[in-house]
Amino acid sequence: QVQLVESGGGLVQAGGSLRLSCAASGRTFSSYSMGWFRQAPGKEREYVAHIRSGTSTYYADSVKGRFTISRGNAKNTLYLQMNNLKPEDTAVYYCAARYGDYGPWDYWGQGTQVTVSS
Repeated sequence: QVQLVESGGGLVQAGGSLRLSCAASGRTFSSYSMGWFRQAPGKEREYVAHIRSGTSTYYADSVKGRFTISRGNAKNTLYLQMNNLKPEDTAVYYCAARYGDYGPWDYWGQGTQVTVSS
């Protein structure tokens, strides 16, 4: 059974930093893409960033240059380093995983709240 568990959310002032983590279990994730999504109050869930089963990384324009996605050596831990945070980054952040580099995201975590105050 695949489980994704996020941690690291919290309250931070604008301009500050947070590092989110996602611990994945139940599979060998070396062949999985993993990503981050977020959902702000009253809005639809949106894409933030993802990393392929290799090392290629991709970002939404809104976070490019401020956020960095990475994976642990064992490929079953995902990180999101968030710098220069803005109030509009406030959302619940979700970790997701899918087998391979394309297609739907099959597995989701429960989310972690990030709140950025102005």
